[in-house]
Amino acid sequence: MIYPSIDKLLLFVDSKYRLVHIAAQRSEEIRQTHHLQKPKKEYKSVKNIGKALEEVAEGLVIIKK
Repeated sequence: MIYPSIDKLLLFVDSKYRLVHIAAQRSEEIRQTHHLQKPKKEYKSVKNIGKALEEVAEGLVIIKK
């Protein structure tokens, strides 16, 4: 099973395409700055894209419409 689930993620974002764009941007930001929204130990994902999706699922990423 993939974490976080797409159903949970779509509660915060209006479409899958926008979700991909937001997660890719946040992942790149993590890669460049090494800044995470929560302590590294609390992430289930090892890769930056997974960490970005976890942040979206927890509402830690501000999404402008």
